[in-house]
Amino acid sequence: MTASRENCIVCQIVGNKIPSKKIYEDEFVMAVLDVNGSNPGHCFVMPKNHYPILEQVPDIEIGRLFQASNKISSAIFESLGVQGTNIFVANGIPAGQTVAHFTINVIPRKENDGINLQWQPRQLNEEEMSTVELKLKEQAKNIGHFEKEDKKPRVHAPKPAALSEEEEEYFERQMRRLP
Repeated sequence: MTASRENCIVCQIVGNKIPSKKIYEDEFVMAVLDVNGSNPGHCFVMPKNHYPILEQVPDIEIGRLFQASNKISSAIFESLGVQGTNIFVANGIPAGQTVAHFTINVIPRKENDGINLQWQPRQLNEEEMSTVELKLKEQAKNIGHFEKEDKKPRVHAPKPAALSEEEEEYFERQMRRLP
């Protein structure tokens, strides 16, 4: 581990040097309960590799992180009976990031829980909007050129299996949550 990784509290959690309440783990991702969470069930979903900010995380790992965040959010709905979740990233110190390791917060929400993620809208005039639009368009030209995951060739595509009774029930529960 490099010096920054040795001092990184998230890397120490991933390396089991600091105890945590682990909710999920796979090859690339770990999810733990936030010991100082905003609500019971508040989780951090983090890459096992050390990346200080979002822009440094490889596309493939970003996909895995958000897939895990989605599943953790569903688990929070199912097990804690919440009414919503915030999927939240503080990317950089000015955005509220307090640890130099990228994490995704999955925050359970109930009506009137006292958590406030609201802000006052800032009105820009047409010239300011156009300037911002042009700057972003220029920088966004290469969006769509993503890293590819190495996939093993398949000899044949398997026939889609029917959903099990458990999968069917899960699907029905998820559909009931949709507005």
